[in-house]
Amino acid sequence: MTQYEKMTQTPVEKLIISLSIPTIITMLVTNLYNMADTAFVGRLGNSASGAVGIVFGFMSILQAAGFMFGQGSGSIISRSLGKKDEAMAQEIASKGFFSSFFVGCIILIFGFIFLEPLVYLLGSTKTIAPYAKTYISFILLIAPFTISSFTLNNILRYEGKAFFGMTGLFSGAVLNIAGDAFFMFKCNMGIAGAGLSTAISQIISFCILLSAFFTGKTTCKISLKLFLPDLKKILEIAATGISSLFRQGLSSLSAIILNYLAAYYGSLEFNNADAAVAAMSIVSRIFFFMFSISVGVGQGFQPVSGFNYGAEKFDRVKKGFWFTVAFAECLMIILAVTVIPLTPFIVKIFRDDSVVIALASYSLRLHCIALLFLPYCMAVDMLLQSTGKKLAATIVSSLRSGLIFIPSLFALSYLRGMKGIQEAQPVSFILSAIPTAFFGISFFKNLNKQCKRNSLSG
Repeated sequence: MTQYEKMTQTPVEKLIISLSIPTIITMLVTNLYNMADTAFVGRLGNSASGAVGIVFGFMSILQAAGFMFGQGSGSIISRSLGKKDEAMAQEIASKGFFSSFFVGCIILIFGFIFLEPLVYLLGSTKTIAPYAKTYISFILLIAPFTISSFTLNNILRYEGKAFFGMTGLFSGAVLNIAGDAFFMFKCNMGIAGAGLSTAISQIISFCILLSAFFTGKTTCKISLKLFLPDLKKILEIAATGISSLFRQGLSSLSAIILNYLAAYYGSLEFNNADAAVAAMSIVSRIFFFMFSISVGVGQGFQPVSGFNYGAEKFDRVKKGFWFTVAFAECLMIILAVTVIPLTPFIVKIFRDDSVVIALASYSLRLHCIALLFLPYCMAVDMLLQSTGKKLAATIVSSLRSGLIFIPSLFALSYLRGMKGIQEAQPVSFILSAIPTAFFGISFFKNLNKQCKRNSLSG
């Protein structure tokens, strides 16, 4: 069976599950590394633990750039392959990859030029800043490899070759966890060891992902010749993937604002700014680990959606969407019910500090409740992006990431202090479901009209 036949003829439920398994594993292992990193660094104190949260906001910026080029090129690639246009798919893959590497080089240069103001811009306190500067220096050095790794992984996913993407990211995450233990404690490098471990593992992951395109494992090939400047196509990639940039970019901005407000109210109410920043950092890591399972299901749906939309098999698109929502919702219910009663014990793994445990436990319980509203929002976002609905995808992806969260954060922190900060993100997740539903209904109305036109013309 050819890749085209597999993507357009295999029952959508079976296809989505088969494509979701490697993406879920990838997301879980990547987030498990983030959590392990937080737990290891947490042993160095609240300031070091807070530094991980600070740099996490910057890493979201790198992920945003990688996802913009990866999701943008991937969406076009899957629809092109659905139309059996392999030449276009290969050209877009090359342009997406080299563009992302170039952007990473720019971030590397300017990041080091403005290193001192950068860590304070990200929300560092004076005691967190030295740790943050050490850690972020390693992240800056590998920025081109990190960004282009996200791009390569997304191209593989959209081509229906998620297993190879999983192999690359899985290997990097496992090496990172082992490297943390070795460099931080065996070599007594402290937080610098965490940064060095991340740098080495990211470069290895990049090499594994890139090798898939040169060993005959993919339909698309990466070629410098195909990158020859074509501003129109590069802008088309960026425009298609800009919803990912907005989502991740707003997430990063939200994280920065969250760090500032947590430090302010943590100092005001508990005389412990670093503990408040550390608590919210821990909640973010645990929550994203849980939500990554739902995102993995959605990422398994995206190539199915793009391929079949390009092949004009619209019934498969609809069926795949509703299966994705139902499957992800079941998984989130199981997770929420499991985690809510165990929140203090889970938080204690990362930081055994009474203030951190109290702050993080309350916030994490609220996040678990809000988790139940996210599968539908996630599926609509993935659907719009994979089918090339640029503006709608950008708006939907921006809602829960910042357009609703940031105003909620300011309003609730003003009204309720630290409790408002803990409540802001869950509230924004729940509120974002309302406008997202409008975009989902609108998409399917237009899709039904397109189905009728096709049946009449056929």
